Amino acid sequence: MKTKQELKEEYKKIIHPKGVFKIANKMNGKIFVGGSPNLDSKWNNQKFQLNMNSHPNKELQKDWNELGEENFCYEIIDTLNLENFDAKKDYASDINELLEAYLDDLKPYGAKGYNIRK
Repeated sequence: MKTKQELKEEYKKIIHPKGVFKIANKMNGKIFVGGSPNLDSKWNNQKFQLNMNSHPNKELQKDWNELGEENFCYEIIDTLNLENFDAKKDYASDINELLEAYLDDLKPYGAKGYNIRK
Protein backbone atom coordinates (compact mmCIF):
# COMPACT_ATOMS: atom_id res chain seq x y z
CA MET A 1 0.00 0.00 0.00
CA LYS A 2 1.32 3.44 -0.94
CA THR A 3 1.97 6.12 1.62
CA LYS A 4 0.14 9.42 1.64
CA GLN A 5 3.32 11.15 0.44
CA GLU A 6 3.72 8.72 -2.45
CA LEU A 7 0.12 9.29 -3.50
CA LYS A 8 0.66 13.08 -3.38
CA GLU A 9 3.75 12.77 -5.55
CA GLU A 10 1.89 10.61 -8.06
CA TYR A 11 -0.98 13.11 -8.17
CA LYS A 12 1.45 15.97 -8.89
CA LYS A 13 2.70 14.08 -11.95
CA ILE A 14 -0.77 13.79 -13.49
CA ILE A 15 -1.19 16.18 -16.39
CA HIS A 16 -4.64 17.68 -15.98
CA PRO A 17 -6.22 19.35 -19.01
CA LYS A 18 -5.96 23.12 -18.71
CA GLY A 19 -8.12 25.53 -20.63
CA VAL A 20 -11.56 27.04 -21.07
CA PHE A 21 -15.00 25.72 -20.17
CA LYS A 22 -18.59 26.87 -20.36
CA ILE A 23 -21.69 26.23 -18.34
CA ALA A 24 -24.78 26.51 -20.52
CA ASN A 25 -28.36 27.11 -19.48
CA LYS A 26 -30.44 24.70 -21.62
CA MET A 27 -33.61 26.78 -21.13
CA ASN A 28 -32.47 30.22 -22.30
CA GLY A 29 -29.11 29.56 -23.97
CA LYS A 30 -27.14 31.82 -21.64
CA ILE A 31 -23.57 30.73 -20.95
CA PHE A 32 -20.89 31.26 -18.35
CA VAL A 33 -17.32 30.99 -19.67
CA GLY A 34 -14.31 30.42 -17.44
CA GLY A 35 -10.80 29.03 -17.37
CA SER A 36 -9.14 26.44 -15.18
CA PRO A 37 -5.79 24.72 -14.68
CA ASN A 38 -7.73 21.51 -13.95
CA LEU A 39 -10.74 21.09 -16.19
CA ASP A 40 -11.30 17.56 -14.87
CA SER A 41 -12.32 18.85 -11.46
CA LYS A 42 -13.76 22.24 -12.43
CA TRP A 43 -17.31 21.03 -13.04
CA ASN A 44 -17.42 19.35 -9.62
CA ASN A 45 -16.21 22.59 -8.05
CA GLN A 46 -18.76 24.69 -9.93
CA LYS A 47 -21.62 22.30 -9.12
CA PHE A 48 -20.63 22.24 -5.46
CA GLN A 49 -20.70 26.04 -5.27
CA LEU A 50 -24.03 26.20 -7.11
CA ASN A 51 -25.61 23.46 -5.00
CA MET A 52 -24.38 25.17 -1.82
CA ASN A 53 -25.85 28.47 -3.04
CA SER A 54 -22.40 30.06 -2.85
CA HIS A 55 -21.37 30.59 -6.47
CA PRO A 56 -19.75 34.03 -6.96
CA ASN A 57 -21.86 34.71 -10.06
CA LYS A 58 -25.21 35.72 -8.57
CA GLU A 59 -27.18 35.67 -11.84
CA LEU A 60 -26.00 32.14 -12.66
CA GLN A 61 -26.77 31.14 -9.08
CA LYS A 62 -30.29 32.59 -9.34
CA ASP A 63 -31.08 30.67 -12.54
CA TRP A 64 -29.56 27.47 -11.13
CA ASN A 65 -31.77 27.77 -8.04
CA GLU A 66 -34.89 28.40 -10.14
CA LEU A 67 -34.30 25.88 -12.95
CA GLY A 68 -32.26 23.13 -11.29
CA GLU A 69 -29.07 21.33 -12.19
CA GLU A 70 -30.74 19.26 -14.92
CA ASN A 71 -31.19 22.41 -17.03
CA PHE A 72 -27.45 23.19 -17.19
CA CYS A 73 -24.55 21.47 -18.91
CA TYR A 74 -20.79 21.73 -18.64
CA GLU A 75 -18.55 21.65 -21.68
CA ILE A 76 -14.82 21.94 -22.16
CA ILE A 77 -14.41 24.41 -25.02
CA ASP A 78 -10.65 24.32 -25.57
CA THR A 79 -7.49 23.06 -23.91
CA LEU A 80 -3.87 24.13 -23.94
CA ASN A 81 -1.44 22.02 -25.91
CA LEU A 82 0.50 20.22 -23.18
CA GLU A 83 2.70 18.17 -25.51
CA ASN A 84 5.82 19.71 -23.92
CA PHE A 85 4.36 19.90 -20.42
CA ASP A 86 6.59 21.47 -17.77
CA ALA A 87 5.44 20.75 -14.22
CA LYS A 88 7.33 23.82 -12.96
CA LYS A 89 5.63 26.21 -15.38
CA ASP A 90 2.68 28.33 -14.26
CA TYR A 91 0.11 28.08 -17.04
CA ALA A 92 -2.17 30.79 -15.61
CA SER A 93 -1.26 33.44 -18.21
CA ASP A 94 -1.74 30.94 -21.06
CA ILE A 95 -5.17 29.98 -19.71
CA ASN A 96 -6.05 33.66 -19.30
CA GLU A 97 -5.09 34.44 -22.91
CA LEU A 98 -7.21 31.56 -24.16
CA LEU A 99 -10.10 32.65 -21.94
CA GLU A 100 -9.92 36.25 -23.17
CA ALA A 101 -10.02 35.04 -26.78
CA TYR A 102 -13.20 33.05 -26.08
CA LEU A 103 -14.77 35.91 -24.14
CA ASP A 104 -14.10 38.19 -27.14
CA ASP A 105 -15.52 35.60 -29.54
CA LEU A 106 -18.57 34.36 -27.58
CA LYS A 107 -19.43 37.63 -25.80
CA PRO A 108 -21.22 35.88 -22.92
CA TYR A 109 -22.58 39.11 -21.45
CA GLY A 110 -26.03 40.53 -20.79
CA ALA A 111 -28.79 38.58 -22.56
CA LYS A 112 -26.22 36.09 -24.00
CA GLY A 113 -24.49 35.10 -20.82
CA TYR A 114 -23.58 35.30 -17.18
CA ASN A 115 -20.10 36.78 -17.46
CA ILE A 116 -19.53 40.32 -16.24
CA ARG A 117 -17.44 42.70 -18.34
CA LYS A 118 -14.27 43.89 -16.65
